[in-house]
Amino acid sequence: MSRLLLLLSLSVLAGCASTPPPPAHSDALWRLIERDCRGAEGPRGDCLRVETAADRRDVLVKDAHGDYQFLLMPLDKVSGIENRGLYQRGAPNYFAAAWRARSHTEQALGQPLPRSVASLALNSPHGRSQHQLHIHVDCLRADVLQALEAHAGELGTQWAALPVLLRGHQYQARLLPGAELTANPLNLLAHDLAGVDDVGQWSLVVAGRDAVQGGPGFILLATRVDAGTGNEASAEELQDHACSVLTGAGNALERVR
Repeated sequence: MSRLLLLLSLSVLAGCASTPPPPAHSDALWRLIERDCRGAEGPRGDCLRVETAADRRDVLVKDAHGDYQFLLMPLDKVSGIENRGLYQRGAPNYFAAAWRARSHTEQALGQPLPRSVASLALNSPHGRSQHQLHIHVDCLRADVLQALEAHAGELGTQWAALPVLLRGHQYQARLLPGAELTANPLNLLAHDLAGVDDVGQWSLVVAGRDAVQGGPGFILLATRVDAGTGNEASAEELQDHACSVLTGAGNALERVR
């Protein structure tokens, strides 16, 4: 690889130049991990599970917001989507672990969680309060689900602009076939989406989909920081922590049966 290509590659993976300074108390999640997940006595408090296998070290905690939201986080200190270690060969696929953790949302709901309602969200440094990587596991908003149902037929397995705005923001979207997340969504963002020269400017959502190329799959959604539209790339905005589409709380547009 030439020096120029190497520098360009590192620029894509680092995503650090535009990372904003951490807000006050941005280490609260890390302190929770240290207190409740890393002790010799095992998980306690809000820490529900600790995984220390050779190929992955992560924890699952109950988030304080909403009855059905959980957070999948590395057991070790990892800042967020902009951390270059996430894109190195052999890096853990935290999204795959987060997708499996959706069973906790289903248990909290006390009813089946349809694949198309389950979602994972990872915010940009500009759209988060915590500087410990945390993937939000929860339900999609009813209006977002409705928009995806209406336009999923226009999507393919290459990134393209979604033809409608979601929550007033432009999202890039693509389909991903497969029942599980064997492909790492972070790599598909960093390496396959044209124009991503700084992953720290982006946020990512993974939503389940019942039918992708004849079987179960996913819709990946990515949005970029845009000061002009007030977009801080906080894709968690597509989630509903009251899971109104199933519970009827709030103003759900449509109930999923």
